[in-house]
Amino acid sequence: MEINLDIIKRIHFIGIGGIGISAIARLMHIKGKSVSGSDMSLSLVTEELSKLGIQVTIGHKKENVPSDVDLVIHTIAIPDSNPEILEAKSKGVQTATYPQMLTVLSKNMYTIAVSGTHGKTTTTAMVSDILIDAHFDPTVIVGSLLKNPSGTGSNLVVGESNYFLVEACEYRRSFLNIYPTILIITNIDEDHLDYYSDITDIQSAFRELALRIPKSGAIICNPSSKYLGPVLEGLQCTIIDYTKCTEQKFPLRIPGIHNQQNAAAAYGVGSFLQIEKEGIISSLKGFNGTWRRFDLKGKTKNGATVYDDYAHHPHEISAALQGLKEMYPDIKRIAVFQPHLFSRTKSLFTEFSESFDMVNEVYILPIYPAREAFDPSITSEMLVEKIGTKGHFIPTHEKAVEIIQEFDSKTVVMLIGAGDIYTISSQIVK
Repeated sequence: MEINLDIIKRIHFIGIGGIGISAIARLMHIKGKSVSGSDMSLSLVTEELSKLGIQVTIGHKKENVPSDVDLVIHTIAIPDSNPEILEAKSKGVQTATYPQMLTVLSKNMYTIAVSGTHGKTTTTAMVSDILIDAHFDPTVIVGSLLKNPSGTGSNLVVGESNYFLVEACEYRRSFLNIYPTILIITNIDEDHLDYYSDITDIQSAFRELALRIPKSGAIICNPSSKYLGPVLEGLQCTIIDYTKCTEQKFPLRIPGIHNQQNAAAAYGVGSFLQIEKEGIISSLKGFNGTWRRFDLKGKTKNGATVYDDYAHHPHEISAALQGLKEMYPDIKRIAVFQPHLFSRTKSLFTEFSESFDMVNEVYILPIYPAREAFDPSITSEMLVEKIGTKGHFIPTHEKAVEIIQEFDSKTVVMLIGAGDIYTISSQIVK
């Protein structure tokens, strides 16, 4: 796709509240483009964009598309029937998806991509800190809001060097728009089964991405991981086993075995780029995490501690709750979970029911449909029944607020899910 950003003055974004596409909107605004966008609902992301002076409209309608727009960029979740896409096409305006824009932005850059079913965001943010601290001055796009000084309140860091660090999502093979020199594969697991037919199909996407790594580049992964074998077979680039990067535990501020693995993968990037070991360890030690990844929100009026986490796959939930148990082994642990997607809840139903072993009670909100139509064949009540006696159904966010506010200082609560469950924390934390 040929897009000449030098001659483009006005860009409109459809689905601008999406975490990835919002970074592109920020970048274009910083580069002096006139930027507008639309989304279906307000969020912390849209609020932050509005603070920059970017016009964000809630709801999709053809009138949102500026008459003098040069380019329309949209998330891959936006259907071709969207009125703003139809309006752009009727005017002959060029359109591009967020993944296609990654191709444009990373062209001729030294690209470091972080892929995997779980852990991408945290690992990307860790690598970002390592590169920034080592004065590599990278441009960074990550799938959450950063907490480091260079990216506070943003999912974008704008650097002046040729290094481009990006979180690479496998959904609909989006990451195949990227041509990395260094690739992290944190892990491969069954997910996005509304798009992929099975694990073999998922492996084929990762294999296609891995084949793009030049002989001078590297893939950082755990080669002995369950599904990695076919992805790595016969590759000519360097393979770095992140499980062997260090024999010692990293001095992280965030708990969990999974975060030790994320740190090991990030360490592998720094090592390949010949950053001094002491500098890498120092960066990891200072890592503050990201928004909605084991994110401490504060305490309720009765003293209960509240965390928020984006986990939406059974293995992610288990990992987050293992970290919670590691930090709070001796007090009551409560999970409040909002399932994300009917298809995911159905295809991983048993795995979800078994992912709450490390809490005393779990409260389940209705399924957040996101891009999907209502499916009456799967419900949160079914999941509660499968979980058993410690499972409880709560019909609304308001009821969840009432329940959580009753817990005392001998309780820690984790809000879990990729939907809008995060909005609960602002109502319960002092």
